[in-house]
Amino acid sequence: MGQKAVNGALNLTADVLVIGGGPAGTWAAVSAAAKGAKVVLADKGYCGSSGATAPSGTGVWYVKPERELREAAKASRYTIGGQLAEHGWMDRVLDRTYENMNKLGEFGYPFPLDPEGKPHRRSLQGPEYMRLMRRLVQKAGVQILDHSPALELLADAYGVGGASGVRTQTGDVWTVRAGAVVIATGGCAFLSKALGCNVLTGDGYLLAAEAGADLSGMEFSNAYAICPTFSSVTKTAYYTYATFYYEDGTPIEGAGSKRGRSVIARKLLEGHRVYVSLDQAPEELKPLLRVGQTNFFLPFDRRGIDPFKDRFPVTLRLEGTVRGTGGIRITDESCATVVPGLYAAGDAATRELICGGFTGGGSHNAAWAMSSGSFAGEGAAAYAKRLGERAASRDLRSASSSSFASGKEAGFGNASRRTEEIVRAVQEEVMPYDRNLFRTGPKLESSLKRLDQIWNEQRERAIERSAEGVKAREAAAMTATARWMYHSALARKETRGMHKREDYPEIDPRQHYRLASGGLDRVWVRPEPVKQEAAEKEGVPL
Repeated sequence: MGQKAVNGALNLTADVLVIGGGPAGTWAAVSAAAKGAKVVLADKGYCGSSGATAPSGTGVWYVKPERELREAAKASRYTIGGQLAEHGWMDRVLDRTYENMNKLGEFGYPFPLDPEGKPHRRSLQGPEYMRLMRRLVQKAGVQILDHSPALELLADAYGVGGASGVRTQTGDVWTVRAGAVVIATGGCAFLSKALGCNVLTGDGYLLAAEAGADLSGMEFSNAYAICPTFSSVTKTAYYTYATFYYEDGTPIEGAGSKRGRSVIARKLLEGHRVYVSLDQAPEELKPLLRVGQTNFFLPFDRRGIDPFKDRFPVTLRLEGTVRGTGGIRITDESCATVVPGLYAAGDAATRELICGGFTGGGSHNAAWAMSSGSFAGEGAAAYAKRLGERAASRDLRSASSSSFASGKEAGFGNASRRTEEIVRAVQEEVMPYDRNLFRTGPKLESSLKRLDQIWNEQRERAIERSAEGVKAREAAAMTATARWMYHSALARKETRGMHKREDYPEIDPRQHYRLASGGLDRVWVRPEPVKQEAAEKEGVPL
């Protein structure tokens, strides 16, 4: 693996560069290395502890290869997701997830034992999982660049060939020339302070779009999670055992963790405080819930609250595309994008192929991360091998829509304050329930007018290659993500999956298609047919 340091800058060459160090990124790195590729992994945080998975327990879509079990597993989300998933993709992901979860057991992951003494492989503890994945990445010979967010992709007329960024702890610039790049940077939660999500600001979406890639399913981006008002832990699955109450202790009819979150949102909009007690949890299950998600209970324990008996106030915290299904559109089974040499995996890629327009924390997302990461890593390694020695002679240039300059050249005195103002302005458009959760055409158009203005203002800003510059790029990525979201939401004039249009409250069979989107200064949206095998299998009209 080539390495050269000049004036504090780090210059590397590799076959595959993976951007992002969560489950998808680490599986991509390990899989590419297993195919003989030289791999560099650049993580915005510390690979193994940053991102949505690392601090949490997560369920996994792990199903034994038995026909009846697999068919039931596929059917469970097909209808609720708006019938946009594809059976072929679901089968591939179920197969690879089953294989990878079994590999984790062989690699030493401490799966608990069921009553028959067999490993229970339907969930993972984030800290143990990601510590193991970091060790596997290192063992595979991958060079890890921690605290090294990417600021720009490098490309030429033939596609993507690397990236450049900054090492935030030293201020040094890094550059990696690579035959192929895997974007595994996660989704976008708009700095909502959901646990583990504050590094997930849509960076990969912007990097990919600047290089010419498109996105899909960005209307399915309005995921809100139930969260205590005094905590950042968004573990909505635990509220399956909850009763929701008004301030006076009267139960709220229709409120719930699955199909009742809209009821909660409406009550909060009306000015009510909503209280919860996990008083429906069976006694024998309570110890298992504590073991399954210890950090869920820490805020309660510190306040002397027994969540199984006492009532506590909750809110809904935006998780955006992290728990939605939108992301970079992939074009084949290797998780390639429309841009040669560029691949996408995990929450950075669309999950519509396996769950349509509805998903949540863990389960399908966790399975997609490890399977798509593997597919993308293998695909990127094969692409780099085909490229061969030609990769070294490419005339690569920045694909960024931002211009970069030193602090002295650009005068960054008020950059930090301006970035904070941009972030707040974007949050004001995407966080309110009556804009993002309960959508209407006029409200979407109003938000887009403001978001377009915010985007145009940022286009005039030069970006510093520094930690402050990283924050400015995050603000730009959030702005771009919000615009793709709302343009797609405006184009889908129906209610399907998690996308709710109050002015079009029913599902429309004529809109049984996915929506691709893209563009920077001018956003475009176009329908994309759902593969016919999925539609015919369920008798859905095309």
